[in-house]
Amino acid sequence: MAMKIAMLGMGRMGREIVRNATEEGMEVVAAIDKDDSPAVGEDAGTLAGIRALGVNVTGSGNLAEILEESKPDVVIDFSSPTACLENSAVVCAKRINMIIGTTGFSDGELRELKKNIESSGIGAVISPNMSVGVNVFWDLVRNATGLLKGYDIEITEAHHRFKKDAPSGTAKKTAEIIAEELGESLSDSVVYGRKGIKERQAGEIGIHAIRAGDIVGEHTVMFSTLGERLEIIHRAHSRRAFSSGVGMAVKFIHGKKGIYGMDDVLGL
Repeated sequence: MAMKIAMLGMGRMGREIVRNATEEGMEVVAAIDKDDSPAVGEDAGTLAGIRALGVNVTGSGNLAEILEESKPDVVIDFSSPTACLENSAVVCAKRINMIIGTTGFSDGELRELKKNIESSGIGAVISPNMSVGVNVFWDLVRNATGLLKGYDIEITEAHHRFKKDAPSGTAKKTAEIIAEELGESLSDSVVYGRKGIKERQAGEIGIHAIRAGDIVGEHTVMFSTLGERLEIIHRAHSRRAFSSGVGMAVKFIHGKKGIYGMDDVLGL
């Protein structure tokens, strides 16, 4: 029987996920966006650039009723931090497992989200990037960090002009992995861009964000010391890359409880 999914957030990524999920044989039973979204009332499949699915996008104000009627196996959230927190409270109350790819959470918001999930006893995969390639990139970065002790480490990320959060969730997760591997506090180590007259300090993790044109997504970690430089790069050629692991995550979380990452899904 096909897995039934509800899509929360019908922006660029939501539409890509609807398209991919349909191609993978999943059934999109609900598509939800903010109440004032121009997508409300449109067929989710048509918006995604595929055949009409007979599922119109609805406003999130009636989320509880929509979930009760559509009965999805998994809810996928690619909305906004505020909307995701509100959504998660409703989804948790309905005891439906979640896939969360929303980015831009503050530390407090992420703690609240995880508390909602843990207290309800549902299962969830939470990752700022569902790309298979990015998750392998993170694994490579972790290994390189452990091997290149004492090297200067800088993270550069580039995205399209419309991206609102900076640095990207992927860049922040990359920095967290590096800090964890070094046994350092991220808040004490990270430097967001540079300005003024000051030498680079030992142990800094630099993060630099670029917003321009239609860049889909690019992340580079540079390990450098006197005499050499090593770079690990991930470039997304289309948004399909960012949704490549969503279907895998949906199948993974079915019937599970607790909070997982894409590394668990991929067995990294």
